Amino acid sequence: MNRTHNASHESGWSALFLAWLISLVASGGALFVGEIMGQAPCILCWYQRVFMFPLAVILAIAALSADNGIWRYALPLALGGLSIAGYHVLLYYGLIPEGIVPCGQGPSCADAKMTVFGWVPLPVLSFAAFAAITILLHAIRRNTSK
Repeated sequence: MNRTHNASHESGWSALFLAWLISLVASGGALFVGEIMGQAPCILCWYQRVFMFPLAVILAIAALSADNGIWRYALPLALGGLSIAGYHVLLYYGLIPEGIVPCGQGPSCADAKMTVFGWVPLPVLSFAAFAAITILLHAIRRNTSK
């Protein structure tokens, strides 16, 4: 194995490990808010969990086996979650009319309890996590195609 390939492999593994760590923290945070703090998630939060929870599992397996080809499977999950989180952020900030809101029941993400440190909304954190994972998976893809 030449030195250039080894450095590329190590940077790919670092990006993979970081993507897994982000998905793990996001999944743990979602479980903490729901199970420890007792805040029931809204329907959009549930949909985001559907995309984030499997990422935590498959990225862990890929990191343990140094599988840089994981981007083929993980990137669609990250992009799906990013799309829902982006829509959720637009709803949160009122950039999409309330009439389009997919659910009328359940907790409101605009509630002060749905923020971290009293000012960072959970939908924004979810969007940031999916965006970071997407960027890292693109970096892995770029490294493996060299």
